[in-house]
Amino acid sequence: MIPEVAVSKEEQAYALLKADADKILQLIKVQIDNLTMPQCPLYEEVLDTQMFGLSREIDFAVRLNLVREEDGKKLLDNLERELNKLHEASQKR
Repeated sequence: MIPEVAVSKEEQAYALLKADADKILQLIKVQIDNLTMPQCPLYEEVLDTQMFGLSREIDFAVRLNLVREEDGKKLLDNLERELNKLHEASQKR
């Protein structure tokens, strides 16, 4: 039997937000690799929509005191940094 590990609501909330950030990164990787170039309006629209949605999720979790504001900001900053790396790499192709 696998023992159940007690995970706080705060840890669960952060894990869910991190998973959503990872999904956005993966979605953008797929778009860059297979579908569109970063200059494409569709790429920009998807990115803007996804980032806005994640920022609203983070804001909601912060207001519920499930995630610290600094942690939410750090999550967004890390995602933006990774997306910038992807964008720069696609420009070098």
